[in-house]
Amino acid sequence: MRKEIAILGSGFSSLAAACYLAQQGHAVTIYEKNSTVGGRARQLKRDGFTFDIGPTWYWMPDVFERFFADFGKKPSDYYTLIKLNPAYQVYFGIKDFITISDNLEDIAATFEAEEKGSGEILKKFMKEAQSNYDIAIKDLVYRPGESPLELVTLETATRVGQFFSNISRDIRKRFKNPKLISILEFPVLFLGAKPSDTPSFYSFMNFADFGLGTWHPKNGMYSVIQGMEKLARELGVTIITNAPVEKIEVVEKKATGIRINGTFTKADIVVSGADYHHTEQLLEPAYRAYSESYWENRTFAPSSLLFYVGLNKKLRNVEHHSLFFDVDFNAHAASIYDHPEWPKEPLFYASFPSKTDSNVAPEGHEAAIFLIPLAPGLEDTEALRNTYFEKIITRLEQLTEQPVREHILFKESFCVNDFIKEYNSYKGNAYGMANTLLQTAFLRPKLRSRKVKQLYFTGQLTVPGPGVPPSLISGKLVAELIAKYN
Repeated sequence: MRKEIAILGSGFSSLAAACYLAQQGHAVTIYEKNSTVGGRARQLKRDGFTFDIGPTWYWMPDVFERFFADFGKKPSDYYTLIKLNPAYQVYFGIKDFITISDNLEDIAATFEAEEKGSGEILKKFMKEAQSNYDIAIKDLVYRPGESPLELVTLETATRVGQFFSNISRDIRKRFKNPKLISILEFPVLFLGAKPSDTPSFYSFMNFADFGLGTWHPKNGMYSVIQGMEKLARELGVTIITNAPVEKIEVVEKKATGIRINGTFTKADIVVSGADYHHTEQLLEPAYRAYSESYWENRTFAPSSLLFYVGLNKKLRNVEHHSLFFDVDFNAHAASIYDHPEWPKEPLFYASFPSKTDSNVAPEGHEAAIFLIPLAPGLEDTEALRNTYFEKIITRLEQLTEQPVREHILFKESFCVNDFIKEYNSYKGNAYGMANTLLQTAFLRPKLRSRKVKQLYFTGQLTVPGPGVPPSLISGKLVAELIAKYN
């Protein structure tokens, strides 16, 4: 039966949910608080430069292919993909870096050059990681997290130990070289937790990295949002921007619509792709499924300090994706998860998309994005932002042996306060809730409200977890639940 469905937010999960629900025959309207669609995956344009404000990594291309295939389409119908080679580069010191290629054979040779015997060990590890990927991404993550029994299959029964060990321990059993360990631990940071708190089963992220490669959508990740928006409109979805939802109306424990600028809009079903905690604040306290103490005691993925920088020259000695691991990884992780504070010496990530894509910067110029992971909820001031920009630019100049500061045309920043202001993000987190053992699958906040009928959730704080591919999957899962219960 055709329903009027209101969706809060227009990020990856909301757009995905909208497409599936429209395909089911419902009348779907997206309400976005900001002036453009995309949620955290918006775009900044300035002086001929184009920056992705949010995600910059395109991993797990098969998840995107599966999404578009559900509508008889292909990603190439909406955007062009470029496979990066090298995938990325990791700096450990001056003239001390490891470059990760676009294929396992070359990566294994790189490992072998660093640690004798590690090439073959890596290939064996990748076979296990691929097996986990096949189980997780092709099956388990497409389950809605309603019951612990969803995790019980013949395949997972043989891997029970992997849920009680952790990535850090697993990698250290195989490899001794600290640089290789850092590279292998890096992908699980996308899951929002320390490698020592992430179950071994999540080694499937290593296969996503080394097995499937790193890609770049031409014109940036925002072209994926534009493709999904186009698909949604083709399916009949209505999208309304500059529409901040003030309240979810509930009558007799049933969602009846939303209120925007004091005006009530009726809906048979409400789906929120906005921050889960914020969405519950739009309900009367009696209808909130999770208490403030619940949220306080969750492990959240980091926030970030981001800089978008226009440079009037091309940089040497950097790749499209460059990681700077020249300081203590564990000390920085402790400042995020163990005792939240600004890190004394931060690791940082830099993206130079103009290395690959001439459309994102004027000729002879470089577009640069810098990211420092931070604990959510930290004090955020302009002075702190500038202090940390100076830290990373100084190190960038030293490590890559070139002047950078004098070539800066402009810089813009985005941090904890902005995540709260722009996305109503709980404590300014950037990636949602971490995928630790006790925050996996059925142990995450539910897709379907336990207290309000016809109210559903999607996105990084619910099932299956943080990241762009999981957000696409989350949109599909919530649409399937709506079909099941309505």
